[in-house]
Amino acid sequence: MPPIKVKSVQGAPAAPRQHKADAKAAAQPQAKPRALTRIQREKQDVILEAALEVFSMHGFRGATIDQIAEVAGMSKPNLLYYFPRKEEIHRRLMAALLETWLAPLQEMNADGDPFPEIRSYIRRKLEMARDFPRESRLFANEMLQGAPRIIEMIEVDLKNLVDEKAKVLLGWMDQGKLARTDPYHLIFSIWAMTQHYADFDVQVRAVLGPGRGGEGRFEDAARYLESLFLHGLTPRTNTKGS
Repeated sequence: MPPIKVKSVQGAPAAPRQHKADAKAAAQPQAKPRALTRIQREKQDVILEAALEVFSMHGFRGATIDQIAEVAGMSKPNLLYYFPRKEEIHRRLMAALLETWLAPLQEMNADGDPFPEIRSYIRRKLEMARDFPRESRLFANEMLQGAPRIIEMIEVDLKNLVDEKAKVLLGWMDQGKLARTDPYHLIFSIWAMTQHYADFDVQVRAVLGPGRGGEGRFEDAARYLESLFLHGLTPRTNTKGS
């Protein structure tokens, strides 16, 4: 927290010497943080990769600094030099994760045709389920705990983006390009059905069996979800009186 500047008032008792020193320090230009060296950046990346593995398996509460240090292949004191608290590691991971999570929805183009845009969004979400299963589990664990460490990001960054894209979907509906539905619940449904293939991958592969549980399961899922959502969003022609 930055030092609190003491506001002087004419006729008021003189401030204690320590307060004057604090005020003088606050008025001085703050030194910029020293840039990390290449080796320091690499060390941080190793720690974050190890933390992702540990947090995705054990959740925030179950993970420990000792576990992260072991997976990272470094001593606990060395790890604490870069990240003094477990919370700092977790928040750094979650901030990067949320940015990654927002990217597929950000790419939905208001000037594009709705069906190709929604089809591409479904496929991008499934690609994330395939390529980032640990990140998906980490995000799901945080949501199940009430998102105590990233609630500000959810209430601001995520909400603002969903509000923006909901307006895009409503615009397509107003133009008669999509069937009328609730745009927020449409987005929620796509989230739920695509992320299932990451969070419940063991279940998916077990139920599909050896013949269908390989990499092709994601393409099968993409075709099914495209058919499901795009069929449901196709505007119905009014045949009354025909």
